[in-house]
Formats: sequence, structure tokens, C-alpha cells
Amino acid sequence: MPEELAEAAARWRAEDPDPATVAALDLLLARAGEGEEAAAAELAAAFAGPLQFGTAGLRGPLGPGPARMNRVVVTQAAAGLAAWLGEQPGAPGGTVLVGHDARYNSDVFARDTVEVLAGAGFDAVLVDVPTPTPVIAFGLRHLGCVAGVVVTASHNPPQDNGYKVYLGDGSQIVPPTDAEIAAHIRTAAAAPLADVVRSAGYRTADDSLLAAYVARAATLVPAGAPREVSWVYTPLHGVGAAVVDAVVGAIGFTPGRPVAQQVEPDPDFPTVAFPNPEEPGAIDLALAAAHQEGAELVVANDPDADRCAVAVPDAGGEAPGGWRMLRGDELGALLADDALRRGASGVYARSVVSSTLLDRLAEAAGQPSTTTLTGFKWIGRVPGLAFGYEEALGYCCDPAAVADKDGITALVRVLALAASLRAEGRTLTDRLDEIMRTSGLHATDQLSVRVTDMGQIATAMQTLRATPPTTLLGEPTRVLDLAAGSDALPPTDGVLITTDRVQVVTRPSGTEPKLKCYLEVRQSPEESTDLAAARVRAASLLAELREEMATALGLV
Repeated sequence: MPEELAEAAARWRAEDPDPATVAALDLLLARAGEGEEAAAAELAAAFAGPLQFGTAGLRGPLGPGPARMNRVVVTQAAAGLAAWLGEQPGAPGGTVLVGHDARYNSDVFARDTVEVLAGAGFDAVLVDVPTPTPVIAFGLRHLGCVAGVVVTASHNPPQDNGYKVYLGDGSQIVPPTDAEIAAHIRTAAAAPLADVVRSAGYRTADDSLLAAYVARAATLVPAGAPREVSWVYTPLHGVGAAVVDAVVGAIGFTPGRPVAQQVEPDPDFPTVAFPNPEEPGAIDLALAAAHQEGAELVVANDPDADRCAVAVPDAGGEAPGGWRMLRGDELGALLADDALRRGASGVYARSVVSSTLLDRLAEAAGQPSTTTLTGFKWIGRVPGLAFGYEEALGYCCDPAAVADKDGITALVRVLALAASLRAEGRTLTDRLDEIMRTSGLHATDQLSVRVTDMGQIATAMQTLRATPPTTLLGEPTRVLDLAAGSDALPPTDGVLITTDRVQVVTRPSGTEPKLKCYLEVRQSPEESTDLAAARVRAASLLAELREEMATALGLV
């Protein structure tokens, strides 16, 4: 073992307040000392450098070392955040709300955070039960906070955890704030951990925060609106079920049939390979229950309940009984169309990787639309936002209360729409078909490549930038390197390629070791009159487009 690595591990061990990560480090050191290559590689990776703090805060595997999520890293992050907040006008002494999900050590990391913030003189408030991220985002404005922290890794695998930072406007941090906080974290990391001042003088939030969130969500459905709908619900072993039950009960919707195996929080996520409703198989138990019950739809939240997925009966679907999950863009179109029909005025926003159908819907209704970078840290900041979404199942349906994606209020809007259509003898699928015929079929898909070596992503992006395709589906391309930025979008690592009927955005995933190509093909309303034929045609075009982009990226 290199002497430098051994010294770094010894320094870390001396400061680490967590017996579990001390024991894990001792075991790694012992195994590496016996010549076990896997242990040596893990040890080197854990001490390769600090876990980078950025616009997504922190996210990574649990374990010892500066490149992992643990109490040392979280304490340093909290100290850095406190130091940065202390320099902001009006922030010193202000309220900072801290919440957490039900992952391993989330409660411990949250308590470390409030103790550090209280020690720095802030009015630190801890929500000391596992709570959906949208409830904390709501609480930032509701309680007049200067900042907030949610300890969550959202839909990442069980071994991960994360640390998401919000400002008092209710939105996640964006540049240059992330870099400024990161600089303070580096300063904190350079000092002894014992120098970080902690205090037990923080407050614990009472039930009024959740009650206020539920009451606000209940206002989204008018008193006389239909409420009958048959549905199955799964929180995917996350923290959404109790709040969803409270909201549904307050509104008076027909209760959903819960998936018993997944309804209680469980940090192991035992019934799914990945606790992400987008992943194959994640909602199979819910689909099977819906088939058995004869339900009209399935609704799923991810583990921290900021995303919402919907599945509907479909004779051609591959799931049991003929079901399919709506694509994020399809649900985005349904929710946007619903907001426009209800007369919600303001800006309709989508991320750059999401379908251009939103633009067409807003234009037809006389409302402005805009495109942002990926992530609700951008969407939630759009001035005058009426509705915003990104294709990764994130929807902002009540921006005046929650300037972030909210899988619970999205669920409310879905149930209200489904109940209203049911009262007319129609379904979500009927409404979606109506949208596509009127606006033209917009079909989307992904080329997603999971890697073990992050260098593969950099190589593929370099290949695309050096020799982008000159045509896609036989049409000349227009190429925009998003790294350069523009008047409309800040710089980001991505490439946008368009033709008259195609949009492709290629970018590294912000939360997982994946390279993603977001594909869209469009057909005119005239071409979409026969929607079945248009969908067959679109599927063929998307398959061809996927192959062309795989070639352009050097993946075939």
C-alpha cells in the first residue's frame, strides 16, 4: 500500500466519529494489507479525492474516506454551508430547515447538519422523521427559511446517499453558489473536525409543517370535481406513502390500493434492482396488482417522492395484462395540457432534454414557454412559472408553493384528471391521443449507456463533438455545443442536434454513471390523423435514429 494512502487513512480514522465507518476502514486496510486487489482498489478510490460538491450537492456511496458519504464529509459540508450562509446579507441567524429520507444514515447526517448549523448561530429546524423531499421544499417558503438541506439520494441504489441544498427562494442551488459553498467546504476540510462548533440547540419541527403541505395540496382540486378513480399506488420502499394517504384523504379521492411489499420505507429496496420507476421491472408488482384489481391506472413515486410515474392499460403493452408506463414526456404533455385547459397562465417550462411538444401546446393556448438546462434547480427558478417538467418524471404542478419537482402534487393532478375523464367515459390514453392528433405525434426515446469507467463517457462526448453527424434520418443537421452556452442557456456538458423533425440531446447523467441520448421525432397533425400508423412509423424512425447516434458516439 502506498505510504501516502496509509497516512491519509490513518488521519481519517483518527477523526471519524462513526464506529461503523471506522470498522469498515479497518477491514479494508486489513484486506488490502493481505493483498486483496478489490479491497486495495476500493481503498484507493475512497481516498482518491473529495466527493465533489456541485449543483446537485453531494451524492455518492456510503463508506469511509473523503470520496464517500459519511459523517466526516457531511459535517464538513454543513460547516461549509454555514460559513457561506454567514456571509450572505440577511442570512445570519436565519432559519434553516433540514429533512431526510429513510436511507441508511440519513437521520444521522441530518442531525449532524442541524447541530453544526445551530452551532454557527442559525435557527436550525430538524424534521426528525423520514419525509418526502417536496414537503421540505414547501417548508422553505412556508417557514421563511434562508436555506434548507435534504439528506437523500432520491432514486439511486441502496448503497448511496446524498445531500441536497436549497436556498430560501425554495430552489436548489445553481452556479456560482455551488462553487462558493464548495470553497468553504474545502476550507472546513482542511481544519481539524474537532474545530467545527456543534450545538444541541436546534428545534424539531412539529406536525404543523406536514399539515400545511397537505392543506395546500388539497386546494388543487375544486370542491365539485369528480373524485372516483380506481388506482394502485407504490412508493417503491420510500417515504411517500403516509403523505400521499393524508393528501388523498383530505381531497376525498378514492383511496389507492397500495403495493403491500413496497409500502413501508426500507433502505435495502428489496423488491427492485434499482428504486427508480423508470428502470425495467421497478413497478412490476404494482402492474400485477392493477391487473388483478382491474384498476384504471398505476401511480408510483420514487423513494423521496419528488418524481411521479404513471402506467395505464394498453392492449399492446408488455406488462402483465397489457399495461405500459407513460413516458415522462407523455405525462408532461397530459399535465401541461390539463393546466392550460384550466386556464393556468404564466410560463410553461421544460428542460432541454424534454419534448418540444410543450412549446407547441403553450403556443396554441397563447402562453409563453421556455427551455432550461436539465434539473429543477433551473426549472424552479423560471420567473412567472405556471408549470414545469423534465422527462425524468419530474413535474412542478404548484410552483407558487413548491419551486421544485413534486411527485405528490403531480399525483394529485393525475388523479384529478383521471377522475374527470372517467366521469366523461374517457381515459388518460384517450386524452393523450387527442393531444397527439391535434399537435402532431411527438415520440421520444433514449439511448442510455451505463458505464463502469467514466472515461468512456468523456471519450464518447469528444467523438461526437469532433465529428457530429451531418444528417439524421436523411435530413441535414444543426449542431449546438451546449458547453459554449448561449443567450438562452448557461454552459453545460451536452450537445444539441436538430433537424426539421428531430431533436437529439446527448449528455452525461448528472446522478448516475450513464451517457444519455434523448431522442425525439415529430410528425405533423396531418401525418397523425391515423395515430396507430403514425406510432408505427415513429417507432421505426426512433430505432433508426438510435442506431445513427450510437454510431456517431463510437458505441458500435
